Amino acid sequence: MRRRLTRRQKNKRNKQIIMFSTICLLVVMGVGYAAFQTNLTLKAKGNIKCSGTIAKDLLLKEVINSGDGLYQDEYEPNRYLYKGASPKNYITFNNELWRIISVEEDGTIKIIKNENIGTMVWDETGGEINEDTGEKRGSNEWDRPSDLKTYLNNEYLNSINKNFEKIIYKTWSIGEVTYINSDLNAQIISEKSKVSQEAKIGLVTVSEYLRANTNKEQCKNFYLNNINVNTCSLTNWMIFDHSFWTISPIGTFQVFSIGPNGYIARNNVTAWPGVNPVVYLSSDIKLCGTGTQQDPYIIPN
Repeated sequence: MRRRLTRRQKNKRNKQIIMFSTICLLVVMGVGYAAFQTNLTLKAKGNIKCSGTIAKDLLLKEVINSGDGLYQDEYEPNRYLYKGASPKNYITFNNELWRIISVEEDGTIKIIKNENIGTMVWDETGGEINEDTGEKRGSNEWDRPSDLKTYLNNEYLNSINKNFEKIIYKTWSIGEVTYINSDLNAQIISEKSKVSQEAKIGLVTVSEYLRANTNKEQCKNFYLNNINVNTCSLTNWMIFDHSFWTISPIGTFQVFSIGPNGYIARNNVTAWPGVNPVVYLSSDIKLCGTGTQQDPYIIPN
């Protein structure tokens, strides 16, 4: 009787050991399979190469009439602008984060660097002589050329080492802007009344900043933007954490800049706002991605 009981206990222990071992084996196999599948998935994703879609064709699929995104420009036919607080207009260029301003009628893509490249004077050597000090006061004529234009289209341009060939020569609207004007259409006409010599790098105009806002009722022109600046700053993506130069002059020695709160200010050309370069990319570029900050558009190699 005692032997039979001992044998039963021994058999029971053996069954428990076998069952426990089987469970452990199944757990190990499950973990290993999951790891294998994850690795396989990651490898598969890493091996997927996007051939890309022509930028204009890709971006114009997302044209909207409300909210944040790409709109048809009501002032310039066949031109499309990104508007709102956070549209999906991020793009990687030169291994840096930039943002798309517009899709032009000719299919070129106008982009602005998301970070400034430093604070710089507009010009301090090209203007008239100050009668009181005998020094030059600088000039707000972009094509004189200004010190800033010279720097951007030489030293800075030569620092771009990826997709350099995608930048094209363009003329830039450099007409004068009237301070605190209330007619955006007239302002655009004035900006376009004078164009620069062809260059690869420039800056945004004041009207491009204003047109990036979706709040037309309170922010549709220079005057309204500045008196409603706290409200207008909530619906315009083209506001950075620093002041930055525009390409738009006023008078003889001043150029407009955009403040970190969205206020459009007059600055003497020897002031030191930040510089966010702007370039046009050729119409034949292809893009991949969704345009979010986490998944910006990329130019496939």
